[in-house]
Amino acid sequence: MIAHIQGKLVEKSPTEVVIDCNGVGYHVNISLHTYSLLPSSDFIKLFTFLLIKEDSHSLYGFVEKSEREIFKLLLSVSGIGANIARTMLSSIDPKQIIQAIANGDVGTIQSIKGIGAKTAQRAILDLKDKVLKIYDLEEISMAPHNINKEESLSALEVLGYPRKTSERLVEKILNENPTATVEAIIKQALKNL
Repeated sequence: MIAHIQGKLVEKSPTEVVIDCNGVGYHVNISLHTYSLLPSSDFIKLFTFLLIKEDSHSLYGFVEKSEREIFKLLLSVSGIGANIARTMLSSIDPKQIIQAIANGDVGTIQSIKGIGAKTAQRAILDLKDKVLKIYDLEEISMAPHNINKEESLSALEVLGYPRKTSERLVEKILNENPTATVEAIIKQALKNL
């Protein structure tokens, strides 16, 4: 197993990089989350995971070790392959994935392209216990993004709007403006409901 790669960044795109290590160029698949965290310098280090199949050897790279661990957890779920796991890490912040699994939030997992209801439920069922053992959810759940989301959803529910409809809308608002206050989220949601 190749644990990490360190070298000169030769090529970079949102889905892959090529790193030159002593004259050998390694093609490494990355998520959009990792892409956003890549340093501006030419010299980089990525924590890697080597996926070996019958017909290919693929290398996946991550700026953060924690993202690599989440990737490995996702691969252990039946129905989630490397491409879907990478899509998940590209669509939602890794901490949000952990939070959704820990809370049994099927809607958040299912909102990712390529994930159906059964796969989302299977991911939660297979990973919930592991996630609760490994991660300190206090630290993850205290993010203002999550608190504002929950408070907004509760308020909209009290106002008589269905939770599923509100959830999609609040998620969209937070994606456009992650620092939105509860009041701003509710006002925006009421305009669109």
